[in-house]
Amino acid sequence: MKLDILAFAAHPDDIELSCSGTIMKHVQLGYKVGIVDFTKGELGTRGTAEIRLKEAAAACEIMGIHVRENLGFRDGFFEIDENHLLHVIQVIRKYQPDILLANAASDRHPDHKRAGDLVSRANFLSGLRKIETIDQSPWRAKVVYRYVQDNYVNPDFIVDISGFEKQKLETIKAFKSQFYDSNSTEPATPISKADFLDFIMARSKEFGRAIQAEYGEGFTIERHIGVENLMQLK
Repeated sequence: MKLDILAFAAHPDDIELSCSGTIMKHVQLGYKVGIVDFTKGELGTRGTAEIRLKEAAAACEIMGIHVRENLGFRDGFFEIDENHLLHVIQVIRKYQPDILLANAASDRHPDHKRAGDLVSRANFLSGLRKIETIDQSPWRAKVVYRYVQDNYVNPDFIVDISGFEKQKLETIKAFKSQFYDSNSTEPATPISKADFLDFIMARSKEFGRAIQAEYGEGFTIERHIGVENLMQLK
């Protein structure tokens, strides 16, 4: 299956928290979108790897995406080395996406920047014909856009997700083991506080306000974006 957009994430729930509105909007526009999670989030304080996989599947149902894979990299310990690069190259060549979405260029969790950098480097290498993978042709996505996560990063562009904010919240809540539950006996974390989801939606409103919309999601670029028609810019 050739995809239009392939979103990579260090952990299950990174996508839902950061760019699920963008994904759902493009699915509705008729584009084929997939997600590849690097790890199962097994080092997460709350829940288990098995629970996270079930929660990711539930989130997929809400988003309506076309495919989701988990590469099973070690949470916290995956590196930008030949082995991990080749795994990501194989995925890029398998789905031949035009656009890649990847973890933030800077964030609180060290896995996030490293995961985004891994995607960026793998995308370049994926286009080199002398790097051979079994029964695959070279393929390089046109662009890599990195979504804004926990740390505030001034975005290079913002996607208007107005009308998808409720579904975005539902995709996040699919990871119920990670977020606030008054009955939970597990340790508290920075994302399990009662007001964390309010912060997520406030960030979306902040980005929306910047483009005169209700809600938005921010992204940074790795190269300049070309524009053919100024009248089509929001």
